[in-house]
This record gives sequence, structure tokens and C-alpha cells, in this order.
Amino acid sequence: MILSPAMLTGLYAITDASLMPGEQLFAKAEAALRGGVRLLQYRNKNALPAQQREEAKILRALCTQHGALFIVNDDVVLAQAVGADGVHLGQSDAPLSEVRQRVGEAMLVGISCHASLPSALQAQQGGASYVAFGRFFASHTKPDAPPAELAVLAQARQQLDLPVVAIGGITRDNAPRVLAQGADMVAVINELFAPDDLDEITARARTFLNFFQQQPHEQVRSII
Repeated sequence: MILSPAMLTGLYAITDASLMPGEQLFAKAEAALRGGVRLLQYRNKNALPAQQREEAKILRALCTQHGALFIVNDDVVLAQAVGADGVHLGQSDAPLSEVRQRVGEAMLVGISCHASLPSALQAQQGGASYVAFGRFFASHTKPDAPPAELAVLAQARQQLDLPVVAIGGITRDNAPRVLAQGADMVAVINELFAPDDLDEITARARTFLNFFQQQPHEQVRSII
């Protein structure tokens, strides 16, 4: 897949083993992809390596089928093994410089910056492909995550050349507020994958997609 700047906009879905056990992982992921998910991140820290690789390979294929980008959380080795489009790093994961040297320029590397604009600026200088801020609202997945003010998104848009992701408690009700502050992508877990009804997941993804289509929004300038 040839990456374009426009691909780093829209709905960024993140898998959750508790919401997507067993075969539901693939069924729910595909339902979301049918609804217009642009990026899908595989996150399952508790699975054994063999299971992680098998699940990631299947999700990689689903993303390719639906024209979406596939991102692996934390694990650079796994990302490279399954031919992922990128890897997402937290503040306590491997240093960005080491990861960028290892994967080269072709792979996306996203960085979690919580509420820190200085961390985002440093990530940009270090070769990050995008940065993520949050949590902005009460989060089911990480209720104890440090809060961030929406204003950091507007500041990031002024000071960064990178695409910006908003994460943490993003719902269909508050997503327009986040987009109005300048987020290029919204990362969603519970609001998307909590339903067991696959058609409902697809419908929710399409609702998020409509927000982006309605929002007058400057396209990002680069992906790396």
C-alpha cells in the first residue's frame, strides 16, 4: 500500500481483548472496517507471542482488504513480522530513535504524548509519523490515565507539522468537540467495540466518518 497524507485522518480504531474475545476480534474489527475505519491498531499485551502473531496476521489481511492502515501497539518485532504499516509507542516503550533506526523511514511510528506538547515537539524532531494526546474524557479502557485539556490540540495544530490523534473517552457525542480543536484522527475503543451487534459497530463507525466529512478541516502536510 502506498501511504498518502490523507490516510492519516479519520477514525482510528484500537482493539481490546476484553471487548473482542476469541473470534469476535476479527468479526468486530471487520465490522468497523466496513464502516470506514482508516487505521486499526492491534493491542493485546496479555496474549502469548504465537497468538499475537496469528491474530495480527489476520487483522493485517483484513486491513489490506478494506484499504486501511494496520498498526501494532508497542511490539516492533511483531509489527515487522506481519508487515504492519506502523507501530505505536507509549512513553515507557522503546526509544523513538532506536525504533526509527530499526524500521527505517517506510514504517509509521506513532507516539503517545498524553498532555505534553514538549513531548510531541521532541517526537516530531525524532522522526515520529504522528502524535497522540489524551485522555480528554472519562475512559473505560484507562480510567487512571492523566487528563488532557482540549486546548492542547489547538496548540499542537499551530506548532506541529505532524498529524494529531485524540484519544481517551472519545464518543459520538464529544467527537465533534475534539475535531473542532484540530484533531486529525480520533482513536476509539469502547464506543466502537462495546456492542455485540456487528451492524451496530459498522453504524457507529459510519457516524464517526460523517463527522470528518462535515468538519472543515485542513489536511495534514506529511506522514513522516
